Amino acid sequence: MNSLLNEIVLAEPRGFCAGVDRAIEIVERALTKFGAPIYVRHEIVHNTYVVNDLKAKGAIFIEDLADVPPGATLVFSAHGVSQAVRQEAQARGFSIFDATCPLVTKVHVEVAKLHKEGYEFIMIGHKGHPEVEGTMGQLNDGIHLVEDVADVAHVQVGQSEKLAVVTQTTLSVDDAAEILTAVKRRFPSVREPKQQDICYATQNRQDAIKVLAPTVDILIVVGSPTSSNSNRLRELAERLGTDAYMVDSPEDLKPEWFECKSKVGLTAGASAPDILVQQVIERLRALGAVSVRSIPGVEETIQFPLPMGLGDKSMAALKS
Repeated sequence: MNSLLNEIVLAEPRGFCAGVDRAIEIVERALTKFGAPIYVRHEIVHNTYVVNDLKAKGAIFIEDLADVPPGATLVFSAHGVSQAVRQEAQARGFSIFDATCPLVTKVHVEVAKLHKEGYEFIMIGHKGHPEVEGTMGQLNDGIHLVEDVADVAHVQVGQSEKLAVVTQTTLSVDDAAEILTAVKRRFPSVREPKQQDICYATQNRQDAIKVLAPTVDILIVVGSPTSSNSNRLRELAERLGTDAYMVDSPEDLKPEWFECKSKVGLTAGASAPDILVQQVIERLRALGAVSVRSIPGVEETIQFPLPMGLGDKSMAALKS
């Protein structure tokens, strides 16, 4: 028990974004409409609790389409897939529902459109992340990944007259801006996205950390290790000089983190459910926290439509 720990301050906004809400609902509605099992390529969103909950309801998560039986129902994860994966799934005859976040789809559409106009691309993102693999996989060639400013000096493009930048949607806003500046310095005529590719939810959660982190002694981010946007929140708080830790569940909290700490900030990545936030609050109360309050923040009202075949009004009560 820590006698110093007193106050929990919640970031606003935090937790689920519209793309994550939509992706989970697609799997849940498919399970209800077609029955288990429903196959999902890759984790629907990067959160252990969410994935385990859907597994318990009958979802089977796979990476290789060869693991899906003929005639099965398949859901693409929120991160999007390459054209090769999409074509293979269609060739295998699966019944497909696409849970790709519409903001990721927007990037894919832009890449396809500009590619037809003769553009090459520089993509700012993290190698190996499924969203990056999906976006780069929209083309057979002509798209080059840079992960940091140093990569920009070494990227080899075929031509620079028609060159465009796209980014992973869950990056650090500040890191992406720094890398983009380096790209523009090397390729002054590069085309930037009409609107920033980094999604509204990623931006809003990072902005909330910039307000919250300087006012607390320690920051806890609820999120799974594979969650890009959750990792960026922890890194941002540390960059602002605040001790920060990411937890996948309340059991990950270590009492020694809170020694000599009075005020703890709490946020959650865009794929982390509110039930985990509430469980973390209860654990912090057990460690001595007395009060909970929220800081003012942006109210998010955006919603994305469901795919055809799952949007029946009669099923509106299925969302859990």
